[in-house]
Amino acid sequence: MRRDTTKWTLVQGLLAPIQFVIFGISLYLVIDYLETGANYEWAVWSVVIKTMALYTIMITGAIWEKVVFGQYLFHESFFWEDVFSMLVIVLHSLYLFGLFTGIADDGVLFATALAAYVAYVINAAQFIWKLRMARLSSDAARAKDAAESPIEPAAMAEAA
Repeated sequence: MRRDTTKWTLVQGLLAPIQFVIFGISLYLVIDYLETGANYEWAVWSVVIKTMALYTIMITGAIWEKVVFGQYLFHESFFWEDVFSMLVIVLHSLYLFGLFTGIADDGVLFATALAAYVAYVINAAQFIWKLRMARLSSDAARAKDAAESPIEPAAMAEAA
C-alpha cells in the first residue's frame, strides 16, 4: 500500500521513461559517432546528460525505497537490483571521470559508455521484472480477496 500511495512512486514512474528516452537518443548518438566520426560533442554530452538523469533517478529511487521499505538502499526486496545499480553508477561515473580529467581517450570513453549502457539495460530489465511480479502478486491477492468476499458478484458490480 505504501508503494502505491507515496508520491515517489509517481516520480519514479515519470523519471524512468524520460531516462529511457535520453538513453535511446544517447545510444544513437554514440553509435553514430563511432560509425561515422560525426557529432562528437553531441555524443559526449549525451552521455553526460544520461548520467545526470541516472543520478537523479537513483537518488529519488533511494528515497522511494526509504519511504516504502524503511531503508535507502539494499532492502531485501530490491537487494540485487540495487547491487547491479551500483555497477551502473560506477560505469557512468568512470565515464565522467575519464571525460573531465582527460585521462581516457575517446576509445576508452565510448567503450565505458557502452558498457554502462549495457549494464543500464540489464538493470532496467531487473526492475521491470521485479515490479511486474509485484503487480501480478498484488492482482492475485486482490482476486483472492474478492473470491473470498461474502458479497455476491452482482452486488460488487453495483457497488463499483
